[in-house]
Amino acid sequence: MFVRTTNHMLLMAVAVLSFLGVSLLAFQGWMAHGVDIFLTLSQTGLSWCL
Repeated sequence: MFVRTTNHMLLMAVAVLSFLGVSLLAFQGWMAHGVDIFLTLSQTGLSWCL
């Protein structure tokens, strides 16, 4: 039972760290290109859908 719990905790830690890594990359991309993304969306009229 202890081995299964340890494996489960390790899997959850990897999943959480992966999610945080992807979120950090998305946030970094938005900070670097957010104005360009918004201007492009506003020119096409899609900014109101966000």
